[in-house]
Amino acid sequence: MPKIVISDTSTLILFQKIDEFNLLQKVYGELITTPEIALEFGDVLPNWIKIKEVSDKKYQYFLETQVDLGEASAIALATEYEDVLLLVDDLKARKLATKLNLKITGTLGIIHKAKQLHLIEKVKPLIEKILLTDFRIADNIIEEIIRINNE
Repeated sequence: MPKIVISDTSTLILFQKIDEFNLLQKVYGELITTPEIALEFGDVLPNWIKIKEVSDKKYQYFLETQVDLGEASAIALATEYEDVLLLVDDLKARKLATKLNLKITGTLGIIHKAKQLHLIEKVKPLIEKILLTDFRIADNIIEEIIRINNE
């Protein structure tokens, strides 16, 4: 497991929407996020989520020309650490992070990891909760996550 886990806003919001916020703590222990993401989240973050400023603001501003503010701050912060995992769902941000050789996972990857760690029995009920939100997931991705979890 990576030493540092940095979360973007969408992951935090989605896990809050499906009433599984604490699953993030169970899977990763402590998370780090940026002040920009904390502001976008719009609610008080629990003490297991630490807020850290990006050191290289010029780099963050450059990234903002390609992705939104929260994603740019998360990616910029992730580049400042070794052995880091970035929790991000936005496709454009995922592609950018991958180009920068960052390890990434998204909401479905977190749910898959939770099942591997025996923190949840099935992924399907959580996916069904997600589908009740405004979060979009392609049918083939849903089928694949259900298949690899033998459900």
